[in-house]
Parts: sequence; structure tokens; C-alpha cells
Amino acid sequence: MSNDASSSTASTPQAYSVGDYLACLQVVMVNTTLPANIGSAARAMYTMGLSRLTIVDPKLPIDETSISHAAGGSDVLSSATIAPTLESAIADCQLVFAASSRSRHMPRPVVTPTQAAKIMFEFIDSQSTIDTNNSKTDATIGKPNIAILFGREDRGLTNEELAYADYHIQIDANPAYPVLNVASAVQVIASFIFAYAQTHGQATNSLDKNISATTQPTVEVHLRQEWDEPAITQQQLQQLTQRTTELMVQRGLANSEHLKSLPSRLSRLGSRLQLDQKEYQLLSALIAKLSKS
Repeated sequence: MSNDASSSTASTPQAYSVGDYLACLQVVMVNTTLPANIGSAARAMYTMGLSRLTIVDPKLPIDETSISHAAGGSDVLSSATIAPTLESAIADCQLVFAASSRSRHMPRPVVTPTQAAKIMFEFIDSQSTIDTNNSKTDATIGKPNIAILFGREDRGLTNEELAYADYHIQIDANPAYPVLNVASAVQVIASFIFAYAQTHGQATNSLDKNISATTQPTVEVHLRQEWDEPAITQQQLQQLTQRTTELMVQRGLANSEHLKSLPSRLSRLGSRLQLDQKEYQLLSALIAKLSKS
């Protein structure tokens, strides 16, 4: 009886508050042009309970216009992190979303803001079932870290940047001009996340796990519900992609001068597999062995 009870307890997600869920999310703005938009995004985040802002290689630094546009969100702005590259900004993230207004080459699964929020919170719940104290994996991994990427004011995110995301978020808008100002996009997506957060805790037990046919994403989405090890980080996924590519070149399965979309396909495959730390270690050991033999 006691063993059954302890097993049941270990697999029950922690009781997260709305603030706990939102603290796992960070907004990442890439190569912004206008400092005012950074401030407006900080204000949008603050109104929806988000506090973690990362700015990747901004063309102009945070200035007085940023502060004035941040208004009540000045704390979000003052605590913002400046990252030199997108890779460094999301290196320790386990799940990455990207706001995109149109389909791209090598697309990721496309979801609505509400579907994105559902995936985010279920991912956080799934990670909370892991007893990290008993895990032999890296203890510094800590709580789930999820990024939402937003692109430049004039052209959004590049194909290479979009390839880092596990999912693309598209906001329903006028098809003749579905492009939102970056701060407005932050506001819209954050508002859906906050609205979902209000009901997630109460609805967790009764929530339908199948997305209805009327809101089915363009690519079927699967999210692992039970984890016994933490999910890998974005940095680990990219390392695995690079090492697999190098192994294929070494073995004559790919031409180093004509890789085309191979790295992107491997990265997308890794996203779909949703690898955990033990699986990452197994694949790393296999690649290392094959590289030496």
C-alpha cells in the first residue's frame, strides 16, 4: 500500500499558481529596430503577467523612448536580458515557439495562440512530475524554460531563426494583411496565454486532451504526457543535430558542400521526438562510437 501511494504521489504534477506557470515563459525579441517597440512589448507583457524579456542583438539600445513606452512595465524593461545571438538566448530552453505570419520553407507545426498556451502548460505539468532530486541528470536544469520568439519590425524572423522553434504560432488576422506590429503581436499572444492560465488549474483534470476538429493545427501535434527525465534543452538539440550531420558527412551519407536542408530536417525530427536527458546521452554515446569506428 505504501509503495503504491508513494508511486502515485511521485507522478502527480505540482500545484502551480498562475504566476508559477507564467514564470516559465520568456519573450525573446530578435534584432529589434525601434527602442520604443521594446518598451511597448514590456508594457504588453506586464499587463499579462509575463516578466522575462530577452532582446537579441538590438539595432539600437534601450533608451528614454523605451522607458516612456513601457509605462507600468518598467520593471520588465529594467530586468531585460541583452543576448548577442539567438542561440545563446535560447540555449537552456526546452521548448521554443516562434510568432510567424506566413508559412515558410521547412515549416514546423502551426498552432493558434490558445493551442500554444495549452501545449506550454501541459509541458510544464509533464516536467513537474519528475523527481529531480532523485535524477542523475544535470541538477542545474531546474524548472521548465519556454521561449516565444518575435522577429524584426520589417521582416520578422528568418527561415534559419524559425527553424529553432518547435512550433509556429499564427494569429488569425485579415488575410490581405496579417502582419502585426511586434509589440501588438506580443500583446495578443500574451493575452491568450494569460486567459488560458486563469482556467488551466481548475480544468486540468477535465480538459479534453484531443484538440477539436474545428481547431486542428495544420500538422498533428503530439506532446508526451509522462516523463521520467527532464527534456533536453535547445542547445543540446542543436549539438545533436550538428554531430549527426558531421557523422553523416564522415560516413559518406551527406556532402558537406551540399547539405541543403539536412540540418533543418534533423532539428525538426529532434523536436518531434521530444528527447529527454537519458535519450540524449544514449544517442550521443552512439554517435561518438560510430565516429571513432
